[in-house]
Amino acid sequence: MILGLTGKNAAGKGEVARILKAGGFEYFSLSDELRLELRDQGTPESRDNLIEAGRRMRQNEGLDSLARRVSRRFNAGLNQVVDSIRNPEEVRFLRSLGSFFLIAVDAPAGLRFARAQARARTGDPIDLAGFQAAEERELASGDPAAQQLVATIALADFTLVNDADIDTLTAQVRDLFRQAVARLPKMSWDDYFMRIAEVVASRSSCAKRHVAAVVVKDHRIISTGYNGTPRGTRNCNEGGCERCLSLVPSGSGLGDCLCSHAEENAIVQASYHGVSLRDATIYTTFQPCILCTKMIINAGIREVVYRHAYPLPDNAKHLFSEAGVTIRPVRDD
Repeated sequence: MILGLTGKNAAGKGEVARILKAGGFEYFSLSDELRLELRDQGTPESRDNLIEAGRRMRQNEGLDSLARRVSRRFNAGLNQVVDSIRNPEEVRFLRSLGSFFLIAVDAPAGLRFARAQARARTGDPIDLAGFQAAEERELASGDPAAQQLVATIALADFTLVNDADIDTLTAQVRDLFRQAVARLPKMSWDDYFMRIAEVVASRSSCAKRHVAAVVVKDHRIISTGYNGTPRGTRNCNEGGCERCLSLVPSGSGLGDCLCSHAEENAIVQASYHGVSLRDATIYTTFQPCILCTKMIINAGIREVVYRHAYPLPDNAKHLFSEAGVTIRPVRDD
């Protein structure tokens, strides 16, 4: 999960981030990217300099450049919180990574000014009028590379009003986390097993195409196979199959091909290890040929799920239908 934080100055984004960090989230801040940029340039850190650095980086590297920089440091499998999001394109990029939710943190202007005074950062306004005037400049701009807080906040999935004590805020953050977890998308079984099949296909050494099959029963993988030359012989891409290396048209010269098909290998592997395939489902990256069709039927497999269409002969379709084997395509979720 990636939780992004946006909101007006001194609303409490940092406190929300600290609560999430204490709960196991990795912490990243787009403002830290700007601080690194200023340090490299030898420019003093101030609010105005940070804002200008952000505008310049978005203009030169793309409106989502800060988010792209930060995402390169994400550790897969961990939750991340990304602070200081101030442009809609940063939101759109992070959302494209999946399982992303944007949180807008807010608080009354007077309270936010008091917090800003307490933290006493260089360049912060010294009175409420100046604080509000500076904020107006940050909320929206005709320059798309500048901060666009109004448009960014409008994209929020959740809003936290931080106008009480830290215990209240902690309870709000925990409740929001539970809501976000409940909204996380869950991969379908079809997509799950087909993605595994696509990884299995990467083991293929066939020079013509990489194909794989995964046999599943009760949502448990019981056999896998990918296309290639028989066990103990030279791999196809090492000269093991002259037909595949001769650039013959697809579908021709199949009688001369020495490679076993993915479905064939998955079924044979199960037999080799004494595993029954009766009433199983086979996920295959391409529709099976007539030979594999017959093997699938005789192995007792009851369902075939495939990703890519392949010219399946009418007699193969008829065999599946007559044998009561379901065959269907699967599409990306």
